[in-house]
Amino acid sequence: MPDSPPDHLSVNPRSPFHDAAALARGVGVIFKGSERHNVEEYCVSEGWVRLPVGKALDRRGNAMTMRFAGEVSVFYLDTRDSTA
Repeated sequence: MPDSPPDHLSVNPRSPFHDAAALARGVGVIFKGSERHNVEEYCVSEGWVRLPVGKALDRRGNAMTMRFAGEVSVFYLDTRDSTA
């Protein structure tokens, strides 16, 4: 597995961008300078993240999300723990 996380990743298993191996390893997301722990989906090359909005659910039981644009950087949690 490469040392950098995928460019586009989603936690939803029905998404074509879902990668169970990367999620099992743990992916950290820094959005606009602060580390976020509630990211549902991200794309580094396009510069956006999808975050849940409140506690509302859609008709399939998934969290309602909004897409926010900004600087996105990602890292694997296991590599960050070993260097810290």
